[in-house]
Amino acid sequence: MHETQLHGRITNAELAERINLSESACLRRVRALEKSGILRGYVGLVDQSAVGYPDNVFVSITLHSQQQNDLVRFEEAVAALPEVMECYLMSGDADYLLRVIVADARDYERIHSQHLTRLPGVSRVQSNFALRTVIKKTEVPVRAD
Repeated sequence: MHETQLHGRITNAELAERINLSESACLRRVRALEKSGILRGYVGLVDQSAVGYPDNVFVSITLHSQQQNDLVRFEEAVAALPEVMECYLMSGDADYLLRVIVADARDYERIHSQHLTRLPGVSRVQSNFALRTVIKKTEVPVRAD
């Protein structure tokens, strides 16, 4: 899995050579990982700054109610916002934590006023701009059993 996480476009022949397996055995393992859902897909990583979204804003959202139907309504609505890159249901003071990508503070003000505060059930929105990214990983550590 390590090699496929680092090199998603690697050919089966290259992968087999790197992990010291025959091509057919390697292909069987990769297909088994895909079928089991461990390997969920392959993506290209886009540099968000290069496409006009250099800033990350971490947004804590509190809802009026935590009833299941209220959570579902909020989650469906927030999923439709393209600038929301991640959304987590949280324990603690806020109900949700979002990572929103923006061009600048004015762009975030637009998203805040036109979208975030209008999401179903929103009681409170608290925003924090990231000053810089210190570390950002895409590879999930895999424990050897």
